[in-house]
Amino acid sequence: MSIALREVIDSDVPEFFRHMNDPESNRMAAFTSENTADRALFDAHWARIRASDAMTRTVLADGVVVGHTAVYGPPEEREVTYFIDRAYWGRGVATAALRALLELVPTRPLHARAAADNAGSIRVLEKCGFTVTGKDRGFAHARGAQTDELLLTLAG
Repeated sequence: MSIALREVIDSDVPEFFRHMNDPESNRMAAFTSENTADRALFDAHWARIRASDAMTRTVLADGVVVGHTAVYGPPEEREVTYFIDRAYWGRGVATAALRALLELVPTRPLHARAAADNAGSIRVLEKCGFTVTGKDRGFAHARGAQTDELLLTLAG
C-alpha cells in the first residue's frame, strides 16, 4: 500500500467528517470536540485550521483519502496529531503518515498526546521516535469522562 500526504482540499473535509463520526474511532481518540456530529461546527473548525499556520495534510492510501495529520501550536509547544479511518488501522498507515509529516517539519522538539489506553496510537508515536515524558488527566468528550493521557516528546 502506498501512503502519501498532500495539502488538504475542499473535497477532503467531508471524508474527515465521516472518519471522525465513527463511534469506535472517537472512543479511542478520546479527546475530540464536544459534538463531532454537528457538521456546521465541524466545517467552521476546519476553516479555522486551514486558515491557521498549522501544517495540515491529507493522508492518502493508494490514492484514497484515509485521514489527516498535522503539526500545530506555538513554536515552543508544537504538537502533532493524526486521525486515520478505522478501516485502515493496524496496516501501518498512521506510522507512515506521521513519518512523512515529520520529514516535512524539521522543528524539534515536537509533542503529542494520546489516551493512556490507546495502545495503537502510542505504538505509532514510539515507532516515530517519540518517548513518554509525562502524564495528564482531562475530560474526554468522546468518553464523557475524565481520562488518563500520556504526553510524548520527539526531541532534537
